[in-house]
Amino acid sequence: MEYLKLTAENLEREHICCAISNNKDIQVASKKAWLSERLKDGLVFLKSVERGKCFIEYIPADNAWCPIEADGYMHINCFWVSGSFKGHGYANELLNACIADAKAQGKYGVTVISSPKKMPFLSDPKYLAYKGFKVADSAEPFFELLYLPFCENAPVPEFKDCAKKPHIDKQGFVVYYSHGCPFTAKYVPAVERFARENGIMFESVFLDGKEKARNAPCAWTNYAVFYNGDYISNEILNENRFSELIKRLNA
Repeated sequence: MEYLKLTAENLEREHICCAISNNKDIQVASKKAWLSERLKDGLVFLKSVERGKCFIEYIPADNAWCPIEADGYMHINCFWVSGSFKGHGYANELLNACIADAKAQGKYGVTVISSPKKMPFLSDPKYLAYKGFKVADSAEPFFELLYLPFCENAPVPEFKDCAKKPHIDKQGFVVYYSHGCPFTAKYVPAVERFARENGIMFESVFLDGKEKARNAPCAWTNYAVFYNGDYISNEILNENRFSELIKRLNA
């Protein structure tokens, strides 16, 4: 497989794998604007030259948009190989490229947020364990900070306290989100509009900066749903899924 790294020069014309459309699509435009700034922070987006979901996105952990203490590590934001790309060793190639880059930069190792069981939008824990990743820390209700240290005495990364027991002092639905995931740009406004039209208490909190994301009350800052103060899910909701969630909560 041939891979391509996104740069400031080619970002405008290249697809971004997770949302394959033209630059006028709000999902593509928001993600590319976010990537453009993160490239300045050392972010790497390495993808298949073929159109499809086959890529890895990583960044020095001190610049990661999530509440972790992992200075000196490289952090994987997103790692996705699916469809016809599965079963060919491409995931190994992408991960190995990340590991090689981290070692070349003198990092302690690589971190990634996952879960004990495979969850939507999170990297596969079984695959990561097979590749040598270990649990460094956990955050309720199901998040695990995994790490692959390059030496025995490497410091153990951890979640910040603000994310370990997610709870907020607000009623109704509250969604924290960033443009680290392209789908939020489309679905957060859609669900907010649905809630307003149906008289449902709903607030969206846009994490538009690294410090906001690093101090958020949730481990996964691309998208987090709270209801009456309690953490509900990291799965991005459309109008139908939001309606179903309301029915389950009121059952």
